[in-house]
This record gives sequence, structure tokens and C-alpha cells, in this order.
Amino acid sequence: MSISASMVKELRERTGAGMMECKKALVDSDGNLDSAIELLRTKGQAKAEKKAKRIAAEGRITIKSDTEHTVILEINSETDFVANDSNFINYAESVAIAILENEIVDLESLSKIDLTTGTNIENARTQLISKIGENISIRRFDKIKQCDNMGVYTHGARIGAVVCLTGGDEETSKDVAMHVAASNPICINNEGVPEEMVSREERIFRDQAASSGKPPEIINKMIQGRMKKFFKEVTLLGQPFIKNPDITVNELLRESEAEIISFKRYEVGEGIEKKEENFADEVMAQIKGNES
Repeated sequence: MSISASMVKELRERTGAGMMECKKALVDSDGNLDSAIELLRTKGQAKAEKKAKRIAAEGRITIKSDTEHTVILEINSETDFVANDSNFINYAESVAIAILENEIVDLESLSKIDLTTGTNIENARTQLISKIGENISIRRFDKIKQCDNMGVYTHGARIGAVVCLTGGDEETSKDVAMHVAASNPICINNEGVPEEMVSREERIFRDQAASSGKPPEIINKMIQGRMKKFFKEVTLLGQPFIKNPDITVNELLRESEAEIISFKRYEVGEGIEKKEENFADEVMAQIKGNES
């Protein structure tokens, strides 16, 4: 199978491995990206698989609340200069308020909602594009029903988190939201980790441990220990609390007599690649260098 430069580029960005290692892994896995990632990790050549592609798109995260709901919204622009423009900020705020005030099921229905300016959201977006000169898109939103303690935290306008707690207090809910923003858990507890992710990690750990030459019972203990560490790293309740790493988030909630119901975390541009680099030239230059 022919391995393209763009395939090498994506694998390199997701693993941090070198270009030639990425190309060889793709060749050995017949161009299957997930298999190549697993192969690199098994060999210890991947620094860490990123949960998303390189974050490159700009924009802002906007969070708005009323007595019944909290809305978290991401709107993208091409540059951070535009993301900080007052016209862009005002548009994002108005869209978030419109979501609060209306029953919205998806982005298509959102685009038809009228703003206080008398035009609908989609027309206002195209007008803003003409005025600013950059492409602007509403990417996603969540509308969350108010709970006992709704915690909200934003890091500038690039990261936003909303958590729902039962029990506890306002300070606890805000601290947990801050932790979610900083530590980026994938789910609340072990049960929430996708089965395919668990199976993949176990398989990688087993392949790594098998090369140690240790007896099977020792290998099983090694895998159990590594999986325990994995769950602590990716689950909210298992992670060390960002403000006090001596305790976990689970211990924090117990001390506060609180329980987490749900959380949402948005980061500007996660999973979107805005800029296409001339990676083919870079790959060819390194290949020629190795041949000389």
C-alpha cells in the first residue's frame, strides 16, 4: 500500500514519534492508523497518543446561565485576533442567550432563531463574516439543566467546563469545574471508560510486558498495576485534585458530602486542524537525507 505524506503527518502528530518510525509503522500495518498507533506504543516509540488532532482552530468558549439552564458554546474563527474582536464576542454572547431562551435541538434549528437585532443567527453570522473578513462557524453547544450545585469555570475564552453536583457547596462545584478544565478527564469513573479503549490499553500493556521475559503470573500483576494507573489518569474521580494532589477528586467530593452527576469540557479547536503545512516536502527531505 502507498503511504502518503498526509498519513505520516497525522500519525506523527498523534503519537510524537519520528517521521521514519511513523512511515515504517504505517507500512507494517498496511496503512491502518489505529494499528500503527498501537504498534508504535507497543515498541515504546510513541510518546503519548493524543486524544485529538492538533488544536489549531481559533475562537472562543462562551458560558451563559439563567435560573433553569447553563449553556456552553464554541464558536470558531480563523485567528485569535478575530476571536477577541468585540463584534465576534457580542455575536457569541447573543447566540448563547438565544440558546438559553429557546428550545434548540441541533445547529440547524439554532441557525433559524432570531436575535434581538431582528435577523436570525445564520444571517447574522454571514453578515459578520463579510464585516470581519474571516470564516466564522458555530461548532457545538450543550444546554444543561440546573442542578443542586452548578460549577462553571473558564480559562480565558479557550477552555470552559461545567459540572453538576448534588450536595456540596458553590466553592466545591467551582473547584471541580476548574479541575475538569485543567486535567481533561474523559469520564467520571472506571465504568465510563469505553470498552474499546480499555481493551486496547490492556493489549498494549500485555505486549509490552511479554517482552520482559517474566513469568505469566508476574505479567498479569504488572498489567493490573498499569491498568489501575491508567484508570486514575483518565477518570475524574481517580485523578489527583488539581489544587491538592495529595487527595483525589473522589476524596474531595466525599469530604464535601457531594456527588458529581455530569460534566462538560470544551476546548477551542480540539479535533480541528486549521492550517495545512507542506509536510510532503519535509518528509521527502528527510528520506533523501537518510539515503545520502
